Parts: sequence; C-alpha cells; structure tokens
Amino acid sequence: MHDEHTEHTGPAGHIDPAGHMDPADLAEHADEYHDEFFPDVPAPEDGSPWQAPADLEQHLYELCQEDDVYGYLRAMAIEGLYRPVRLDDDASSVEGGRDDESEQGGAASELLTFDLPDGRKIAQVYTAGFLPRPHPELVYEYVTLDSLAAACPDDVDLLVVNAATPCQQFYLTTDDEREVWSDLHARHYRPGNLAHRIDTRRTGAPAPGSPVLHGLACGAHLCFANGDAWNTLDWHGAGHHNEIDRLREWWGVNDRDDWLALQERLLTRDVSPWYWDFVLNVRAALIERYGPRVDPELWRERIEATLRHRVSQTAGPGAPHRPGEDAELDDFVAHVRALVGKVIRYESRFRADALLPPGGRVDTVAAWDTGRASKMARWGVGARYATRAELLKALERASEAARAAYTSWESFSAGYILGRCLHFDEEQFGTWYTDALRAHQALTTDPDSPWLTVDFRGA
Repeated sequence: MHDEHTEHTGPAGHIDPAGHMDPADLAEHADEYHDEFFPDVPAPEDGSPWQAPADLEQHLYELCQEDDVYGYLRAMAIEGLYRPVRLDDDASSVEGGRDDESEQGGAASELLTFDLPDGRKIAQVYTAGFLPRPHPELVYEYVTLDSLAAACPDDVDLLVVNAATPCQQFYLTTDDEREVWSDLHARHYRPGNLAHRIDTRRTGAPAPGSPVLHGLACGAHLCFANGDAWNTLDWHGAGHHNEIDRLREWWGVNDRDDWLALQERLLTRDVSPWYWDFVLNVRAALIERYGPRVDPELWRERIEATLRHRVSQTAGPGAPHRPGEDAELDDFVAHVRALVGKVIRYESRFRADALLPPGGRVDTVAAWDTGRASKMARWGVGARYATRAELLKALERASEAARAAYTSWESFSAGYILGRCLHFDEEQFGTWYTDALRAHQALTTDPDSPWLTVDFRGA
C-alpha cells in the first residue's frame, strides 16, 4: 500500500509539516523543524572527486560508475536499507502490532510512494550514510532487501535507492526482480554481521576538537559493538521502531519522561551501584598512605570498617551496625568485601590481555555510565524522545565527565570494561568481557578509531 495522504513533488519532495502536531508541542520543539526531509546530495559541479559520507556509499558510487547494478543490489542485501515513514503512520503500525516485521523495523507501516509525471508510482529507500537530520514528523525504518521485496505494493513500478545523490539507482519492482532481491538476501544477509566494526562518517561530523565530538567518542564501545557510525549527530540508529524497542526492552524506557530521567541518571553516574567506586576509592586512599602494594585483607577490612562507621554516623551510635547485629547489613558488607577479589582478578586478566599496562589498575568505573550516557543521548533522538539541543548538551556533559575522571582513552576504556564486567560477566570471562576486549583492541589500534583521531585531553 502507498501513502495517499502526503503531498508529493517527486522522489526528493517535501511533506508539509503544518497541522500534524499539537500547537503546544510545535512551539516547544520548533527548533527541531527543518526542510531536510529527504537527502539532497549533489555531485560537485566542477567535476572534482565526490566525498562519500561513508565507506558503503563510496563503494556504491564506484559500482554506479561501473554500471554494476547487480553488485549494488548485493551490497544492499548485506547492509540493509532505510525507508522514510510519516511518524503518524509509524505510530499507527506500533499500535496495530508488527508481527510480520518485528525484527527488521516495522514493515507493517505503509511504504512511502510518489507519482511520476508519466503515471508510474515510485518508492524510495536510502542507505545509512545518506540519512538526513532527524525530523519530528518523518522517521526512517530499517528494512532488509527481502522484507522490502515482500512489502512492496503491487502498484509500485519503480524503486529508487539513494535518490538525489551521486549514488542514485533505479530498479523495476516486478515479481521476477523481487525474487532476485529475496535470493540475494538469503545468500548474503547475516544478522549480526555488521556489528563489531568501526564505522566513521567522512562528512557531516562535528568540528574537530569540539566537546561534542569528544562526547560522541565516549560512546565508541557501544558504537563498535553495534556497528554504528560513531561520529554522526543525524542519528537514526537501527530504525525508529528498533530504537524504541531497544530502549523499552533493555532500559525500561517507554516515553520521553523515562528517557529524560535515565539520561540524567547516567550523566550523574547514578545508574551503576555507588559502592563499585567506593571499593576503588578505599584502595586509592590506602595507596596514598601505604604505597602501591595494597594488602587485599587490609583493603577488605577498611571497606567493612568504613561501611559500619557510616551506618553509626547516619543512623546514630545506638543503631545496629556491629557484626551480627543486623543481618541485612552483614550481607551487604560481605557482598562489598567480595568485590575486592573480583577487582583483583579482573585487573590481573586486564594486564595479561594488555588492556591495562604492567602494574596498572582501574581507579573508577565512571566510564560505564558516561559511555552509556553518550549513546543514550543518540538513542533518545532515534526514538524521538530527545531534541537535538538535548543531544548536544548531553554529549558535552559526557565529555566533561570523562575528562574529569580519566587521563586517556585507554584508562577510560579499562574503567568502562570493568563496569561492564561487574554488571554482567560474573567472572565468567565470557562474551561480556571478550567482546569488550575486542572493541578495546580495535579502538586503540585502528587508524579510523575515534580514540586515535580525537585527543582525549584536547577537547
């Protein structure tokens, strides 16, 4: 089915935003409105080499120059595509359910189409690097080539990929053509194959040396894990539905208010347990007093003494705080004491894997919340819970928090990974650790890595 309620001016036409948002909301988010509904990327008029936004688009551009239509399709089968959807249509598909496309971004909503002057109908899709600045009324949904073949209405005659760009390519949508799409998908698409990689945008990134770019780099671990571009503000992520689903399923975020509260908690380091850094701070105090070699038992004893003293200070000296007087307090003290052994064993493994230098240690796990805060700001935009101004401010605050707690990307990464392991790994040294180690190794060695192109202290 096609969208019959949109004003069409051609494949790169604009929709009229007037009348689709409550006036109060319109005033509140007036700065979110702009004219970049669809990409419009002209080739250089002087014939100079064109700078593609990302490696995929550079590859597609070369395929267009070679007139390799099949190779272009194969690349789309591997990477997937994004299709524009009016937000009110997308919301209707959420309310009505998405049983046919829950994993690939909601193909239940109608495919946006345009009528050509010759009477034919055309649908448009884009690759990730061309997606424009997010708009309050138009979203982009991720779709595989196979899902596109299944969802393409029978009255659509043409598919244009990356319209109004140097990578523009047209395809017929006959049954035979769509069978080719499905076949290419079956042969080349593998869920998860796009994860665990560094994806750097070549155009449109924030200014070098800016706190915003530094704040984006703070989310590099998660960007690597998900295969996301680390340096773009024009965030669409895994597609609008998938961004909403991610926040709901992993974070319990169901609306803007939830997102605002969680974003603030991450930026103020109020999501991870406070006592993780408390344990590390006790060791730091012992190091300052006795030197770098800290006896583990002394460390545990100082933790317990400090915790019990705090209870007597806050609840009064008559409050039960000695061993055996309060079972709940005893259990908590035992749990925190046990963290000493965990930290020692993780740091030993970190040094063996060159994640820490010889003799190195983790002084704070602040990066675990700060790194996630960087990505949470982008996820909020993808779900349309956050404004661009809120995104920029959150990234600046993440940058400031990271530089206040660490001196290098390497130490930031070690803190992030220790926090991740304390949260998920339970000393199994399984994928929660090995995947993060893989990210650390890539981010500290790949020439495209933000950690080699963004100076940690210079932002």
